Amino acid sequence: FRSSFNFVPEGDYRVSREFREELVRNGFEVGVHDLRHDGKLYRTREAFARNAQRINEYLKDWGAVGFRSGFMLHNLDWLRDLDVAYDLSTFDTDPFEPQPDGAGTIFPFWVPKAIPSPRDVGGERDRGRGEGAGFQHFSVSAFQRLGERGYVELPYSLPSDSTLFLLFRERNIAIWEQKLAWIAKHGGMALVNTHPDYMNFEDRHSSGEFPVRYYEQFLEHIRTHYAGQYWHALPREVAAYAARFKPALPRAPKRVCMVAYSSYKNDARITRYAEALVERGDHVDVLALQSRLETSRFERIGGVNVFRLQARFGKRQKSRLGYLFPSLKFLARSSWWLMRQHLRQPYDVIHVHNVPDFLVFAAAFPKLLGCKVILDIHDILPEFYGSKFSANGGRAVSLLRFVERVSSRVADHVIISNDLWFEKYRTRTGANGKCSVFINNVDARIFAPRPRTRQDNRQIVIFPGGLQWHQGVDIAIRAFNEIREEFPQAEFHIYGDGNMKEEWMALTRELRLEERVKFLDPLPLRAIADVMANADVGVVPKRADSFGNEAYSTKIMEMMCVGVPVVASETRIDRFYFNDSVVRFFKSGDHRAMAAAIAAVLRSPELRRQLIDNARSFAATHSWDSRRGDYLNLVDSICAGENRPSPAKAMDTAGKLNGVFRGKVAVLPQED
Repeated sequence: FRSSFNFVPEGDYRVSREFREELVRNGFEVGVHDLRHDGKLYRTREAFARNAQRINEYLKDWGAVGFRSGFMLHNLDWLRDLDVAYDLSTFDTDPFEPQPDGAGTIFPFWVPKAIPSPRDVGGERDRGRGEGAGFQHFSVSAFQRLGERGYVELPYSLPSDSTLFLLFRERNIAIWEQKLAWIAKHGGMALVNTHPDYMNFEDRHSSGEFPVRYYEQFLEHIRTHYAGQYWHALPREVAAYAARFKPALPRAPKRVCMVAYSSYKNDARITRYAEALVERGDHVDVLALQSRLETSRFERIGGVNVFRLQARFGKRQKSRLGYLFPSLKFLARSSWWLMRQHLRQPYDVIHVHNVPDFLVFAAAFPKLLGCKVILDIHDILPEFYGSKFSANGGRAVSLLRFVERVSSRVADHVIISNDLWFEKYRTRTGANGKCSVFINNVDARIFAPRPRTRQDNRQIVIFPGGLQWHQGVDIAIRAFNEIREEFPQAEFHIYGDGNMKEEWMALTRELRLEERVKFLDPLPLRAIADVMANADVGVVPKRADSFGNEAYSTKIMEMMCVGVPVVASETRIDRFYFNDSVVRFFKSGDHRAMAAAIAAVLRSPELRRQLIDNARSFAATHSWDSRRGDYLNLVDSICAGENRPSPAKAMDTAGKLNGVFRGKVAVLPQED
């Protein structure tokens, strides 16, 4: 048997050229093992990139094409920086490693390069080495050409000697034999990681060494019990062969739970995430509130399991405790639910949606057991609270900023709902390097142009959204009062709920607009899309002197997509994303300016057509389709063991790779 020896290039010893060449002449392979073996290689992305340059120099100097990290630490994305044909830094399953996420497969798999980089792939530096260097028909340049397109990952699939004989203190090779039999049954790759410095060549067993005979017995067991059934190969040979087929690691379905203090059917942001995950085969549970119109505690909607943990409270409450107590109750219920369910069937990711931020603590127990957590900031809480309760400072706001910081640290990744809040949140919480922006991109399958079904002579102005102070619906009501005489057939339909609803209904009665201004219940997404399509004008009257100045409005894009012209107030956030060609703006807070803008759109069919046509083109390039893949990649990238398949999936891979190993077991001894 010949194996690959992996040496630390800048460790406590030096590896002479003469020694490396002697190994290669005798049929062994030489690989690069980490850089310094100090556990710091993956500390930061910038440091890894610098160290990768040094590692590549050693790879080139040694004529090596393989790499293995110290302590089996790994980040397959970062390893693309290396000029290698293969990497050996993962394992099928080994919970005793410092980074215990297993690849979950006993087969090689292909890791494509994200962006191919030009390299010197000519054969000039290979000439003169010849077969004496041990490369035979596998040249360095050939492997570098493979490396330009990606690399092969070779996970070790037998317990390492240190785990088996030093940690478990086994006194025989029975576990190696049992695992090898299972691998052989499935036609997989038997790759074992051994350490000569742990072997006692005087054949003694101590706390820090094991008899070398264990290793000899294992190799003899392979030779005698599997004669004619295995391909004994060096890693570079397996990598070269597997690279021809580029075997992909099967993506295991993720188990994801969404937690949101809202109604699932009415929250477009959450439904987009959940449906995207379900469509690619993931399992998704949602913990949500039960609205007045929802009768069941559990419902399966489009493949998503929706669990309604409590009735919706506090939407019309004005006291601070009236908001706090129901949300704390929801936190307690969702925490208990997640703890029990995670113990039964663990989740890969829990995606928590604010408001409030502290809901992220519902995922605390699963996180302790290895589950990854995403915190999704729909609204930045201190500003949201200040707008709702007219509190721009004080202890409460300071406390909310403290909760904001602590909550961000619980999360493995933070999603922020618009670009203006990104820098503010990142700076305020210190969550550098783990934040990304996902605005409320519209699902074009729901909000799509559709024929108008209403045939009457009414002119419908519509507002679909929350009835909070920053939304400025009272401004829209007063604006509608200004145009009531010019447009006697016009009606203002308000679909929503919130703490200001009763006051604004009172304002409607005060202005004697009860027959013209209709307050209607909020509708599920697909139903509200039909209603929008029958409207003549959509309005977004947010206040620019409040939280609404930086709160992105999903409704603008939704109305654009269904073909409704939009009249919106000039807020900082909406001016950031939209322009006058797609939205009719008016000065925020000025109900007369808003009335003039609505009247201009209602009077002019040509203006309506221009706004509709321009908005449709704009919306088509900013739909959820443009970000769906980014979100799915984010979920995959933060999961422990990226693209980790289940054991059953790993076994199924045997069929796909049968052509690679031709029904035989591949045996690769490794020496670190």
